[in-house]
Amino acid sequence: MISTLQKTIRPMWAVRRLHKSAIQVLKHPVPEDTVTASFGKFISEIKPQHLSPIVLGRSKRMVMDSIGVGLIGSTTEVFELALQHCKYMYAPDEISSVYGRRGTRLSPTLAAFVNGVATHSMDFDDTWHPATHPSGAVLPAVLALSDMLPSNNKPSGLELLLAFNVGIEIQGRLMRFSNEACNIPKRFHPPSVVGTMGSAAACARLLSLDHSQCSHALAIAASLSGAPMANAATQSKPLHIANASRLGLEAALLASRGLEASPLVLDTVPGVAGFNAFYEDYVPQALESPNDGGHIFLLEEQDMGFKRFPAHLGMHWVADAAASVHELLVGVGPGTVSPAQVQDIQLRIPKSKYINRPYPESEHEARHSFQFNACSALLDGEVTVQSFTPAAMSRPELLALLSRVHVEHPDDNPANFNLMYGEVEVTLVGGDILKGRCDTFYGHWRNPLTNESLTKKFRNNAGTVLPLEQVERLIDVVEELDRIGDCRALLSQLQ
Repeated sequence: MISTLQKTIRPMWAVRRLHKSAIQVLKHPVPEDTVTASFGKFISEIKPQHLSPIVLGRSKRMVMDSIGVGLIGSTTEVFELALQHCKYMYAPDEISSVYGRRGTRLSPTLAAFVNGVATHSMDFDDTWHPATHPSGAVLPAVLALSDMLPSNNKPSGLELLLAFNVGIEIQGRLMRFSNEACNIPKRFHPPSVVGTMGSAAACARLLSLDHSQCSHALAIAASLSGAPMANAATQSKPLHIANASRLGLEAALLASRGLEASPLVLDTVPGVAGFNAFYEDYVPQALESPNDGGHIFLLEEQDMGFKRFPAHLGMHWVADAAASVHELLVGVGPGTVSPAQVQDIQLRIPKSKYINRPYPESEHEARHSFQFNACSALLDGEVTVQSFTPAAMSRPELLALLSRVHVEHPDDNPANFNLMYGEVEVTLVGGDILKGRCDTFYGHWRNPLTNESLTKKFRNNAGTVLPLEQVERLIDVVEELDRIGDCRALLSQLQ
């Protein structure tokens, strides 16, 4: 696509006064082989033909799942709070559509924000390794920007998918430059860091920015990144995804207008923190040019993790382990476990403070509680969307089971989504001991959901706000997205 926001190139000294040290920089320009420059070149040079059939197929699954969790997320309280805030605090600018709200449009950046809130409001969105939620930070921005572009310059479905994949790839590459990033986070919530960078990269690609502007978009995004893990399990956690999507889009738009930032933000410069401010063991590597034919997308090598129920990814290990014990007690089919049968419940889980919550007091805390999800699965045989309703959370049977839980953190069970396991040991009143263990839950990238299972999840989620016929049209549009000439075929179905 030809960008509608072209930068006017003028000599720097013609538009601003420069300190002598800055003049010295002009005399010694930054080398073209910096890590930052390599990322800018990759974003600007990547073409649709660089996407393999595997990458196209997997990314379309991600798009469908992300839209689905965004649509059901548009029914949540936190989404309504964010939407009303945007409608009442900002002047009307009816450009970009809002998930599930027919007739409601906002400015592109605000639409990216509220749709990002919707996507993460239930913690139902996809997860990758190293640990982050990649789609929610990118797709709302790409959709909002596509709405913004003029009708005679709309991206094709393939161009939209290319931009989306660029955003996913940049996130994955940045996280693989750090060993710290491989583990369940303790300091920064990853989507608030790499998600902002991915959103900026995706939008820069969609705007057809040149390699220098793409580098600046990333550097600007770095100044708009970061949120603490203390806000996990609160209503503010969805804001991390929302701001990543919104601020990445803003970074790309600012770069398109000529705003500049550090040309070394992704490099390591002694004494000056760049992206390594977020990951202390950050060791960057340059990206190969896609034109050399040697670049392989990370999505080609590792599939995505999709959640079967709306909770932190770590909960899926203990839920599956506990469900296997439920089956031993009740058998296959409907039925619940009576707390009168249970004397003690032992969980063997990784050590991670923010998801070790013995008595969660809100739905957001429950979504981040090993204990709650294990007991829900033990009681009911599964964890579902309904498990986090006030009525389900306050059941006496569930509270009784929670009171019998003890936790162990074995040394061989690291807080790492690629290495962890969940083990549930239930001691019955009569003394019998039943054990369940999950090493790889159904939905993990090593054991991905089938297309049938993923489509069922989408129908259930999207069907909460859209008519059945529209849900089926969305499924068809996403499946054909790489062959659709105008992305309005997708945009028109989101409300």
